[in-house]
Amino acid sequence: MTPKRPMNLNLWTLKFPPMAIVSIFHRISGVIIFLLLPFMLYLLQLSLKSSASFDDCLMMLSMIEYKFLVWVFLAAFFYHLIAGIRHLMMDLGFGESLNAGRISAILVMLLGVVMTILVGVWLW
Repeated sequence: MTPKRPMNLNLWTLKFPPMAIVSIFHRISGVIIFLLLPFMLYLLQLSLKSSASFDDCLMMLSMIEYKFLVWVFLAAFFYHLIAGIRHLMMDLGFGESLNAGRISAILVMLLGVVMTILVGVWLW
């Protein structure tokens, strides 16, 4: 007799529930924030150093590469913030049922997309 084994281990073809997708993207956004935080702190330091360095900072932010990095950072930050609030609310006992968790996960994804678009419109 052959033992029962999983038929499909390809992660690209598995259908994840919304709660898992939110959790995965929450971790990814945390890594993005961690990696881009030194760049953002450098921009802050550059903008506060002097008026000449503030002009340099503005010149840097007029370039598409730097503006894209700021957009990625802010998009990851807002998504991480929204997903973190969801997580804290669940820690307090709100929305722990399966249906409420699914609805809140979809809401987090929608708000994350809306915030990403709004940040992009604001930057460009």
